Amino acid sequence: MGQVAVIEVNDLHVSRSGTTVIEGANFEIIKGDYVGIVGPNGGGKTTLLLAVLGIIPRHRGTVKIFGQDIERFSDWGKIAYVSQDAINFDSDFPLTVRELVSLGRLGPGNLGRPLRRADWSKVDGALEFMGISELAGKRIGELSGGQKQRMFVAMALVRDPEVIILDEPVAGIDAVTQEKFYQKMSDLNRSKGITILMVSHDLTAVFCRMSKLICVNREVNVAEISPDVDPNEILRKAYGEHFHFVFHRHECKGEFRDD
Repeated sequence: MGQVAVIEVNDLHVSRSGTTVIEGANFEIIKGDYVGIVGPNGGGKTTLLLAVLGIIPRHRGTVKIFGQDIERFSDWGKIAYVSQDAINFDSDFPLTVRELVSLGRLGPGNLGRPLRRADWSKVDGALEFMGISELAGKRIGELSGGQKQRMFVAMALVRDPEVIILDEPVAGIDAVTQEKFYQKMSDLNRSKGITILMVSHDLTAVFCRMSKLICVNREVNVAEISPDVDPNEILRKAYGEHFHFVFHRHECKGEFRDD
C-alpha cells in the first residue's frame, strides 16, 4: 500500500492586512509524519496552520485534507487543533481536569445526552496516556502551564483524531517539562500512528524527534529529517545565511546530539 497523504498544499499564498505572509507554499504531509514547523517570529508559522485548517482565507492555491479540497472536507473530527492560546483561560472556571477533557467527547451526534461509560473510559485512558491521571479531580485553574498543555492534548485524544496540530505547545514551560511533553508526543506518534504537526522553537528537539521539517519565513521550505541531513543548511533558508545554530544536549532518539 502506498503512502497516504493527509494534507496536500499546492501554490499556497496567504495575505493578511494587505501583506503577503505565505508565498507559494508546496508540501505534503503523509500519514504517520511527525512534523516540526520552525521559523523566526513573525515568519508566518501560525498563519500557515490557520490557512491549512481553513480558518483564514487563502489568496491563491489549494489545500486538500485526506484527498478532498478543503471547501468540501467535512470530517473535522479527524483533526485536532491546539492553539498557542489554549492555556489562557479563566483560572476560576469551575471545571475539573476530567470534566474538561470529557468535553472532547461531545459532538453533533451526542449533544444534550449524558456521556456513557465508554466515553468516560476514553477520558480516563487519555489522562493516563498523558501522565495526568492524578490531576483528574483538580480544578483546571490549579494546573501549571505544562499540565494545562497535556490536558488539552488529552482533550484532543478522546476524539480519536488522526492528525493533531499544536501551535507552540511548550512556550513558557521549563526545559524538563518541555522534554517530557516532547517524549509524550513521540510516544503518541509511534504507538498510535497519529500524524503530528508542531510549531516549535526548540530546534534540537525537532531534529532529534521529528521526521519532517517545515521552515517558514514567508517562503516555505520542506525537508525530510534523517541522520545525513545538515540542519544548518536547511535552517538558513528560513533564518538567513548569517545565523549560526548551536544544538544543545537533548534526551532523544540519538541523532543530531552534540555529544
